[in-house]
Amino acid sequence: MLVAFSVTPLGTGEDVGELVAEAVRVVRASGLPNRTDAMFTTVEGEWDEVMAVVKAATDAVAARAPRVSLVVKADLRPGVTGAMDAKVASVERHLSGG
Repeated sequence: MLVAFSVTPLGTGEDVGELVAEAVRVVRASGLPNRTDAMFTTVEGEWDEVMAVVKAATDAVAARAPRVSLVVKADLRPGVTGAMDAKVASVERHLSGG
């Protein structure tokens, strides 16, 4: 499964980059395939392992913020691996006329 999520600390001021980095650090330490962009971090794996990473990343931010906003979007497709790269490659192939 793919899970795209965004953790936003609330009540900590305008500059949230340091606290968001704590969440990303947890994701990267998980060893699961992942990608971070300006809006979301995407993690790929099995349900229990991915959700454990989302929880741990959220908890890392919650430890330093009085309130946390969490947005989660999931793509559940049993038996599929490598979807994070394959989905992007498919779009790029279509864009190039292939």
